[in-house]
Amino acid sequence: MQKLISYFAVVFIYLAVATDFWRCAKTPAMSQYLKLHSTMIAFGLIIHAWLLYQTIFVNGYNLGFFNVLSAIAWLTVLIYWVADLNHKLTSLQAFVLPPAAIFALLPASNATNHFMPLAESPLFLAHITIALLAYSLFTFATFHALLMTVAERSLHNKPTPIKLPSFPPLMVMESLLFRIISLGFILLTITLVSGMLFSEEIFGKPMQFNHKAVFSIASWFIYGGLLYGRYQYGWRGLKAIRWTLSGFILLVLAYVGSKFILEVLLGR
Repeated sequence: MQKLISYFAVVFIYLAVATDFWRCAKTPAMSQYLKLHSTMIAFGLIIHAWLLYQTIFVNGYNLGFFNVLSAIAWLTVLIYWVADLNHKLTSLQAFVLPPAAIFALLPASNATNHFMPLAESPLFLAHITIALLAYSLFTFATFHALLMTVAERSLHNKPTPIKLPSFPPLMVMESLLFRIISLGFILLTITLVSGMLFSEEIFGKPMQFNHKAVFSIASWFIYGGLLYGRYQYGWRGLKAIRWTLSGFILLVLAYVGSKFILEVLLGR
């Protein structure tokens, strides 16, 4: 019962902050509300982290589908919270917090469990940690790209489903986007290389060239092509956003899609 209350506390905090942001976005005391929001998000992150520890580590190394989604959501909110301290990305709350609230609640159902037999292997733990951080960085980059899309349309007075009360200059947002993608690309590279070189030690079987590997490598080429285009040809704006979204879709198909089919649909 205590865990269930904690789950709903995280959901309440994330949704309450996102809702209150839109309520007070244009009020004179906005800065005071933002400080409160940052404190509330930090509190939500602490509770969320405790729940992840309980579900993933206490009864074995449980990397079930819902646990993984919740962990990625936690890391994404953490990345947002840290980035917001320096770049004032408060409008990103509307994109990051509502999905995080949903994903944080999913492990409460105990619908999927996937206990890993190699939890004691330092190489396995490093591989999984780096992979989750890479996915979270690309998730944040995708939300950030969506924010840039809305901001760009707002600047050109084009109709948008979301009206942003404020956002940083587009040049600042674009610079942050490519820093996040660059770091995510490095971590994704380490994930793929470690998986290829140490597949048998990490997963207990030789590397298999399956759809997960194909989509992962394809997303690596997309993000690598985006970074090359940025630094070689100065790609920016909608082109950069489209490449970012394309890479993320392939990454979702590679990992989240395969785990959803195997664990949720097939029950393996």
